[in-house]
Amino acid sequence: MPRDMGNVERLHLDDVETDQAPFAVAEPVADAPVQDEPADIGAALRAAREAKGLSLREVAEATRIRQAYVEALEAMRLEELPSRPFTIGYVRAYAALLGMDVDAAVARFKTDAPDEGAELRAPVGVRHERDPRLGLFFVGGLLVVGAILLWNVAQRAIDKDTPQQQIAPQAASTQVQAPANNSSVALGAPLPAPVESTTPEPYKTPGLDDAAANGGSVDAAKLAAKAREEAAARAGIVDPARQIKVGAPFKPKGAMLGAAPGEGSGVVLQTRKAATLVVRGVDGQVYFARALAAGDAYRAPRTPGLIADVSDPMVFEVYYGGALVSHLPSASTALGKLVPAPKVAPTPPAVAQAAPAATPPQ
Repeated sequence: MPRDMGNVERLHLDDVETDQAPFAVAEPVADAPVQDEPADIGAALRAAREAKGLSLREVAEATRIRQAYVEALEAMRLEELPSRPFTIGYVRAYAALLGMDVDAAVARFKTDAPDEGAELRAPVGVRHERDPRLGLFFVGGLLVVGAILLWNVAQRAIDKDTPQQQIAPQAASTQVQAPANNSSVALGAPLPAPVESTTPEPYKTPGLDDAAANGGSVDAAKLAAKAREEAAARAGIVDPARQIKVGAPFKPKGAMLGAAPGEGSGVVLQTRKAATLVVRGVDGQVYFARALAAGDAYRAPRTPGLIADVSDPMVFEVYYGGALVSHLPSASTALGKLVPAPKVAPTPPAVAQAAPAATPPQ
């Protein structure tokens, strides 16, 4: 039974233009079976190719289509073919090579392999009628909106015609009448807003005040800072920012480490903050290494040539003889240099004068 193809033209092998010159025309056989119509476009293309005596390789070379795609197209294995637009192009090229009707071949392919992603068309002969209730709903909505607008306009007109009462302004009073005993309660002035306690202090750039006081000159600011340091040194203050006074007595605030009492050199290092201290000898041997907490002190032994390496020299205060001398000058300091030089008392003028030489006895 032939397949109903609708408006698509049927593809018959009789319409294929074949070159019969190089082939011998076979006489029809009386008992030969009648050839059925191809089941799909792939079978039609294969039958036309075999009628022309072309191989799959020759078709692939002529159409520039892969031989695997030609085989898949004839077998209608669409999952092995590229996207649908490319496959339709292959059908066009294949049909044109065999001399077939190209448009009819494409239409037959679209019928045999319909596009599932295409939009569905509306059925023919079906009338689209709107629900008559939609019009009633629309008209009812317009009537409701119009009634609200009219009511608002009428309300405004009534309020405009009504005379407004004149209300005399009352003077503001700071007294509130108490209904219980008819006594007035005086209200004080409003309190100011509370001060924000979490507001940080503004940052001040170091040296900015000196530069502003000296006309903005950096050199003048440096001279002013140097003058302050000299004045602090004359007053016995080592560091004006920290207010370290020379001669302050030593006060133990933490662990006492280092040499035993009576065996030290008199130099004591006390840290104001947590820091590290490493004491080495001249040969590099480590005599002491520890992380000190705030207030810990180290008593230096009498071993000569010891060097103290610290993480922050500004947090170490140097005591000698139980009195504050200074802080460590650098991160690596020889402990022997921290011993202050003895002060030489000035010679009285009477002693400075040479006594008269004694006359030797004759």
